[in-house]
Amino acid sequence: MRKLQLVPRNLRIPVNAWRHWAYGISGAAAIVSALLFLILGLNYGIDFRGGVLIELGSDKPIAIGDLRASLSRAVSGDLQVQRFGSDREALVRLEVEEGAGGAEGAAGAADAAQAKTDGTGAREMAQLGIIKSALGDAYDYRRVEIVGPKVSRELIIAGFTAILAAVALVLVYIWIRFEWQFSLGAVLALIHDVILTIGVFSLTRIEFNLSIIAAILTIVGYSLNDTVVVYDRVRENLRKYKRMPLGALVDLSVRQTLSRTFMTSLTTLLALAALYGLGGAVIAGFTFAMIWGVFVGTYSSIFIAAPLLLFLGVEREWNR
Repeated sequence: MRKLQLVPRNLRIPVNAWRHWAYGISGAAAIVSALLFLILGLNYGIDFRGGVLIELGSDKPIAIGDLRASLSRAVSGDLQVQRFGSDREALVRLEVEEGAGGAEGAAGAADAAQAKTDGTGAREMAQLGIIKSALGDAYDYRRVEIVGPKVSRELIIAGFTAILAAVALVLVYIWIRFEWQFSLGAVLALIHDVILTIGVFSLTRIEFNLSIIAAILTIVGYSLNDTVVVYDRVRENLRKYKRMPLGALVDLSVRQTLSRTFMTSLTTLLALAALYGLGGAVIAGFTFAMIWGVFVGTYSSIFIAAPLLLFLGVEREWNR
């Protein structure tokens, strides 16, 4: 019985010959991503901006225009009302302004008093009370998230600190396991992946929240796993083919690990595609980031991390 062969055995990817093209494309993409981030910024969610997020449900189709008009008369601040899933679901986002919450009403005052005891932003709690008073019992409150401005600033710092700490620990880990050339190559590939991911979110304006930070950390782990597989084979071949030119040795190592890399990426993408299609809008941003991360992580492992060894230079007798 003939076995299924998704990757041809004689498939050759001339990493050595294509490395300059890969560097140019990746460098240009990284510059564009940085410019997009500086010019457009990110579409920060409630986690990072602070405010109120409410997921509403109803037994009848929700008229988004009427709902927006009702809330606009009741609250101040940047208000967003959008369809969320079916026509009987809606998502309300309210970014609370600095001076908001003066006319809070009875419900708002009660929520603000509670906010003083649990540390939640008082203005956000007051605006939530106003929203509940305006909507009454016409909707089901399926999800309510409230983040004060102090907490949102702390979340931004903690999120990006986690990314930097992950990259730094990868640098130390690869340095201990291999050599500094491998460590620097892996970290540069990870930085490439993170920059391109942030650029995609700046371009697409998909909401950037804490789940995206988790996705980026997962991307770092996935890309590192692919890179370590290639580097392990390079190290084995350095011992086995002592006189083979380094460029040919890197090409050979990539070709020998290509089937494993391709199958891992394919099975991961199949699972993520199902999650993206069936998981609903709540986790759509997370799964999109993961799908993009699998693509860019696989690419960087082959065309960034591996050929960087040619640029950095590897001691042929380093394993002594």
